[in-house]
Amino acid sequence: MKELRRITAKHPWGVIATTPDEVQFIGMLLKLMNAKKTMEIGVFTGYSLLATALAFPDDGQILALDINRQNYSLGLPVIQKAGVAHKIDFREGPAMPVLDQLVSKEENKGTFDFVFVDADKENYIHYHERILQLVRVGGVVAYDNTLWWGSVAPLPDDEPLPPEALVHTETIINFNRALAAEPRIELSQLSIADGLTLCRRLY
Repeated sequence: MKELRRITAKHPWGVIATTPDEVQFIGMLLKLMNAKKTMEIGVFTGYSLLATALAFPDDGQILALDINRQNYSLGLPVIQKAGVAHKIDFREGPAMPVLDQLVSKEENKGTFDFVFVDADKENYIHYHERILQLVRVGGVVAYDNTLWWGSVAPLPDDEPLPPEALVHTETIINFNRALAAEPRIELSQLSIADGLTLCRRLY
């Protein structure tokens, strides 16, 4: 994990990577759930992906979706060295077509134990509807960056946020509201890292 964290930190966009405390939490959560089949939307260098692969059994499966294989290739040698590459099915391209394809087949519905989403924020709400059909009852969906630099809460005028923090603020606020009104889930908002929302499917 340390080796991949160092590699990721050198990337120009290294700041967007999942934080060490967050991946540690996710790894523990997966062990508590006895998860064996998961999905990750938004892989980047594979730092959180490695934590997931290390957290569950040798026959565990991770469907990993990202639009950029080049970033994933940076972390792949470390993942291979850790002996967990066989657990990962990486697919390059937009996530939506893959989700639509999965949902179109009844045998895929309710089969995932856990899904982690850390990708294009404007599609969170669209991913959610599809993911809820794929995750099992009692399974968990985790959405990253749901506090978005703290911009989802009103701030004093003398504490302005940097412009880049405001790009997705309204999108995240609307998504959080949609989750709060979602009857099919039990929700927990964690202040870890940039905000992590856990959604447990009820039915």
